[in-house]
Amino acid sequence: MLFHVRMDVRIPLDLDPGIAADLKAKEKARFQDLQLAGQWRHIWRVVGEYANVSIFDVADNTELHDLLLSLPLFPYMQIAVTPLCRHPSSVHHDDR
Repeated sequence: MLFHVRMDVRIPLDLDPGIAADLKAKEKARFQDLQLAGQWRHIWRVVGEYANVSIFDVADNTELHDLLLSLPLFPYMQIAVTPLCRHPSSVHHDDR
């Protein structure tokens, strides 16, 4: 299943800068692992915000939920999820 996920990151301003840097490094590594595995298919920055819009390709809601919980920055994120399905007018046959 494909999911459109918007993640707004809200790291507290008083969080120790070293801890914040460590969390960001772990988040990047986790993201890259998920991207290489094909689960995190696309990511785009939202201009002017500490946020992204992503497309996930996972088996079901539970897999997406568990994946999002595994993100190091999860405790500092506001997340909105929208399930997606193939549009019948699409000219692409691989955009499930």
